Amino acid sequence: MERIEAGALTALVAGLFRAKGAQEDEARDIAISLVGANLTGHDSHGVVRVPKYLAWIKEGTLRLGRDLELVNDGDVFVVADGGHGMGQTLGRRIVDLGVTRAREHGVAITALRRSGHIGRIGEWAERAADEGLVSIHCVNVSGSVLVAPFGAREKRFSTAPFAVGIPGAGEAPPLILDFATSLVAEGKVLNAFKGGKVLPDDCIIADQGTLSSDPVDFYGRGIDASRPSAAANSAGALVAMGLHKGSGLAFMMELLGGALTGGGVCGPEKKTVSNGMLSIFLDPARLDPTNDFHAEVVRFTDWVRAAEPRPGMGPVLAPGDMERSLREKHLREGLLLPPEVIGALRSLDASSHPSAIP
Repeated sequence: MERIEAGALTALVAGLFRAKGAQEDEARDIAISLVGANLTGHDSHGVVRVPKYLAWIKEGTLRLGRDLELVNDGDVFVVADGGHGMGQTLGRRIVDLGVTRAREHGVAITALRRSGHIGRIGEWAERAADEGLVSIHCVNVSGSVLVAPFGAREKRFSTAPFAVGIPGAGEAPPLILDFATSLVAEGKVLNAFKGGKVLPDDCIIADQGTLSSDPVDFYGRGIDASRPSAAANSAGALVAMGLHKGSGLAFMMELLGGALTGGGVCGPEKKTVSNGMLSIFLDPARLDPTNDFHAEVVRFTDWVRAAEPRPGMGPVLAPGDMERSLREKHLREGLLLPPEVIGALRSLDASSHPSAIP
C-alpha cells in the first residue's frame, strides 16, 4: 500500500478531469467527492473509479458539463433528468434543490434520473444533514446488473444503495446510514481486484453457483486487468445482503430509484449505466414544532453507544461514527491506496500534463 496526502490526490484527480475538458468547478466537485469517499473508508466509490469514468467520457456514455433538466416541477416535488452527466455534479445540484424546497415547504421529494455514477450516497445525506434536514435516498443503477436475488445464481439487481441522514445539533454530529443492498459494493470487488482490501467470505457467487471471496470469480479469468467488466454477462454475481430481507430491499430500491424516477430498472436491454435517485427531505422543526426532535436523537444515540460490547468487540457505534473517525485519521495521516490504483492515476496524468504529485 502507498500513502498519499488527500490534498495532493484531490489536485491530481481534478487535473485529470480538466484535461478531459471539465470546467474548474466540475473537476473540483468530482475530485472532492471521489477523494471524500476514500477519506471515509469507502474506497469502492473513491479514486479507483477514475479510469472507468475517463473511459466512459471518451466513449460518450458519460458527459461533462451537463446540468439538471427539470421534467416536472410540482414545487414540493421535482423530477429532473441528468442527461448522463457527472453524478458528483448532478448529485450536489439535486440535493441543493431538495434542501431549498424543503426549507420553503417543510418537505420535498426529488427524483433524479439518467445521472452518471452518483458516488457515495452518504455524501448527499451528509449535505442535507448539514442544512438541518432529515433525508432518505433510494438509488438504483440501470444498466449495471450485478446482484443475484436470494436463492439465485443469476444477476437481476444493481447494488441499489440506500441512505438516511439525521442532522446533528450542538456538539452532536449528524447520523449517516449508507449501504449497498449487496453484501459488498462492486467497487470493493474492483478495489480488491487491484490489490486493495481483501473481501469478506462468501460475498460472490461464482459461475457454477458456489460461493467465493475471490474477485476473479466475479469478473472472470483472462480479462483486461485495467478495465474489468462488471456487465450483465460477467462471470459471477454479488450476494445480496441480509439473505431474503436484503434481497427484498434491493428489489424495492430498483422500483423506487429506477421505475418511479423514470430512469428505468435493471434488465438485459439496458446497456448504458445510469443512476436513478429518489430523495425525500424533511425539516423536523416544521414537521412538529412542539417535538424536541434533536434532544430525543441525542438521548437515544447516547444510550445505544453506552451498550456493553460483546467480548472481543470494540465500542458500540452509531451510524456515521466509523466514517467520521476514518476521515479525521486519513486527513491527519494520509490515505493508504494500492500501488496499482496510484500507478494508474499517475500514468493517466503523465499522458495529459505534468503530474500534480511526485
